[in-house]
Amino acid sequence: MKKNLLFVMPSLSAGGGEKSLINLLSQIDYNLYNVDLFLFNKQGVLVNQIPSEVKILELAANYRTYTRRMISSVIHFLKNGQFHLAYSRIIYTAMNRMMNNMDISEQYSWKYIAKSHDAISKEYDAAIGYLEKSSIYFLVEKVRANKKIGWIHTNYSSSSMDYRFDYPYFEQLDYMVTVSKECAESLKENFKNLKGKVRVIHNIIAPEVIKSLAEDEIQDDFILEESFTNIVTIGRLSHEKGIDIAVEACRQLIGKGLKVRWYVLGSGSELKKLEKMIKKYGLDHHFKLLGFRENPYPYIKRCDIYVQPSRYEGKSIAIDEAKILSKPIIVTNFSTAKDQITDGVDGLIVEMSARAIAEGIGRLIQEKDFRCTLEENLSRLELGTEKEVNKLYQLLT
Repeated sequence: MKKNLLFVMPSLSAGGGEKSLINLLSQIDYNLYNVDLFLFNKQGVLVNQIPSEVKILELAANYRTYTRRMISSVIHFLKNGQFHLAYSRIIYTAMNRMMNNMDISEQYSWKYIAKSHDAISKEYDAAIGYLEKSSIYFLVEKVRANKKIGWIHTNYSSSSMDYRFDYPYFEQLDYMVTVSKECAESLKENFKNLKGKVRVIHNIIAPEVIKSLAEDEIQDDFILEESFTNIVTIGRLSHEKGIDIAVEACRQLIGKGLKVRWYVLGSGSELKKLEKMIKKYGLDHHFKLLGFRENPYPYIKRCDIYVQPSRYEGKSIAIDEAKILSKPIIVTNFSTAKDQITDGVDGLIVEMSARAIAEGIGRLIQEKDFRCTLEENLSRLELGTEKEVNKLYQLLT
């Protein structure tokens, strides 16, 4: 008899956690599991990649109203005599406007938005909150399941989350799954009494699929010139991804007379800030913000160097994808960098600064034999992680 399995996720936008979920769903044996998916927001660039076997659950009417603009939402609740929801909506907005820290804001405003969520009536054999914060809070408070699993995709110590808020939720989980050894150690350090619940399941990547997709034609005006060194970065345009550091590194490279073009695939809240930086430094022809691309692999394949300038990462799917396509990689020394790159063997780990990134890129441009060695080493790696789904099955038994 099939087991009933639920995944909870805020949305399927272009983040690493979201892509990780899509990859996991693609590997599940649907002869063994009936799978439901609960999304707080059914929109997102990855929604059309959800396997057809997965059933997407409907949102509660009150939640749909709650997520309208505040005035519209409050008026609706007042007209319907739902004064507690009107009050909650006002406080929710006030809290989010007062708090500059997005992690803390999502944590402490949960108790207000939670009032608009209905509990899911169906009972599950297992349920998974597939992203830290609200997915896990919803799982604990609104779902009935024999087993509850929270999935944390970031290095908890590098985030700004408040462990005191998370502790009572994590305490009610059967397992706390994370994506790397480093992330697991971070959870054990922050939640010492719960360390027995921590498990590692690496992000699922399928090399043959990625290599096949990398052969697709590029449909936009992405033109490479052989006289330039072409660099690519994939990531949200957000502070933690360090795209601003990359812009500064590009400026330094151009200042040294090196011919580079740097392409960034991703969207996010820092778009305008980055556009201003690019214009200020006169890098319009050298640093290109291409926006989100559903299939980034042809871009990686056609470029010369992959750079991840992040301030922190849990475990970067993009780095693993670049490794599969045998691209020389430069990463900053965020806490989990050594989980993915062996410095000088399959990439370079550099200090978290524009100067260090520029020096690393300059080395790969000037030392062609070294760059070829990195490519050869990458081509020999066995990188498929499809079998990681078996670790999940073990937790579900």
